[in-house]
Amino acid sequence: MRAFVLMVLTACFCMSSIPAFSHEGHEQPEPASATAAAPPASGTRDAKTWFTDTPLQDQNGNTLRFYSDALQNRVVLLNVIFTSCNDACPLITQKLKEVREVLGDKADGITFISLTSDPLRDTPAVLKAYTLKQGVDGPHWLFLTGDKAQMDLVLGRIGQVIPSPEQHSTQLIVGDVANKRWSKIRPDAPAAAIAQRLQLLTMPVAGR
Repeated sequence: MRAFVLMVLTACFCMSSIPAFSHEGHEQPEPASATAAAPPASGTRDAKTWFTDTPLQDQNGNTLRFYSDALQNRVVLLNVIFTSCNDACPLITQKLKEVREVLGDKADGITFISLTSDPLRDTPAVLKAYTLKQGVDGPHWLFLTGDKAQMDLVLGRIGQVIPSPEQHSTQLIVGDVANKRWSKIRPDAPAAAIAQRLQLLTMPVAGR
């Protein structure tokens, strides 16, 4: 079962080898597009075990369990950033801010989760300063950090094994956690396309 779970989640979460909104010196992204939805992952019933309930801290210093407090029963958008980044990360953060503006009132039903790839520097206070600078400090957008072992575990569960902070993938991962529907979206997709994909995930699943 564990091997099957790993196979399914690898298919759902494995990042593209060509980075979108890449850090300076890397390849340029392919034309913008949103990926099709991944099929429901029938082998991921025990999502809590897979994602883990690793305790992390948000930008306000609150301790949250990764699955139970951040993911469970939510429609989510996950991405990875580090606050000292001067190119891709702030651009993507601003794109996601635009996505929330496009969503309007519907944005309250969707949780954005930005995970740091540089936990040694990105303390809750540093993340808070970043959210204020970017104008994205709100109740439905979590910026999460922890110690290095905690972040390595959580990032590994979403397909991100990161030798250094700047080597993180810039792909966006969107998911309807309760119904195990996941897909990837390139961050250079139009804000309206990203918003539409998220709205589709909030719709009831036929037959359930």
